[in-house]
Amino acid sequence: MSQKKAATVQDDAEDYRPGFMETLASDDDRSSTIEPDISIAFVLVPDFTLLALAGFVDALRLASDVGDRSRQVRCRWTLTGPNLHPVRSSCGLAISHSETFDDPARFDYIAVVGGLLGKETHYDPAVLDYVRRAAKDGVPLVGVCTGAFVLAEAGVLDGYRCCVHGYHDIAFREAYPEVKSVTDEIIVADRDRLTCAGGTASIDLAALLIERHCGRERALKILPHLVVDEIRAPSHAQLPLVDDVFHVFDDRVRKAVFLMEQHMNQPPSITLIAERTGTSVRQLERGFRQAFGVSPQTYYRTMRLKHGRWLLTHTTRSVTQIAYDCGFADASHFSRSFRRAFQAVPSAMRVRQTQESDR
Repeated sequence: MSQKKAATVQDDAEDYRPGFMETLASDDDRSSTIEPDISIAFVLVPDFTLLALAGFVDALRLASDVGDRSRQVRCRWTLTGPNLHPVRSSCGLAISHSETFDDPARFDYIAVVGGLLGKETHYDPAVLDYVRRAAKDGVPLVGVCTGAFVLAEAGVLDGYRCCVHGYHDIAFREAYPEVKSVTDEIIVADRDRLTCAGGTASIDLAALLIERHCGRERALKILPHLVVDEIRAPSHAQLPLVDDVFHVFDDRVRKAVFLMEQHMNQPPSITLIAERTGTSVRQLERGFRQAFGVSPQTYYRTMRLKHGRWLLTHTTRSVTQIAYDCGFADASHFSRSFRRAFQAVPSAMRVRQTQESDR
């Protein structure tokens, strides 16, 4: 950093008065520091998911500086690609890379942001070569959203576990059977390969790296600015309710399961669900037994109880409120059904989870 630029940044910092919740106990003057604590280069592939990119970058932006001033002080980020042409996102907005591919060892991480998948998705050979070069140079690689597909296509996930969104797991396993995909966690960090399910999980992944390089306090700083309740652990469940339906190919069953999920607190009758899916109760019964080995009624009750268990271990809602949220008449009805299903009362499940979290 030139003396003139450093002086400008320093003067600018002295003119700024932080607001409430903007400073940290460990804040120090880093305006004259040449190297940040963490640097990440993002590579965008066509139809990338804008939220996944924006959530990740915004977390870095807020952790990097005082308040939301957005200077690249503690964190550095850039967009790098084979050229500077705009890359269209899945929502239609386009973003240009800031620089072309150079030495990947300049960065602490190379993050590939994926998005929509087509029947015959092809990746730019220059992108794959850059990813392979980064892996060869020992630069940790990050797959954001379907960025894991790009890493797998480049051959740098062989022998690794990776996070894949449940919607894309079948396609991933068919294309890359040598890679172990995980769909019941939002982040998988396997040595120097980090992958996340996309969406808001990119914020959690960013927070993980911020905490690793900049400290816990700075990672927590992003919460009030992004209006995020907490930093979720990598093991946080992706899809606690319908993760098994992605392997079902009966459209009637799939539609029925999603209807069940959408009406958790006021369960409709199986007759009504059958009508909404354009089939008969008998056909729906047959479809559920073929797909899951149980009746629609049993599947629905189990789904609601699993949802209740998830709420018990991931929220502070009362047992009574959870009972209503899961479509039970009262807390007693919920507790009896819960005990039969999981051999434990709801309150005991919550206490056990709290004890495990405190270890």
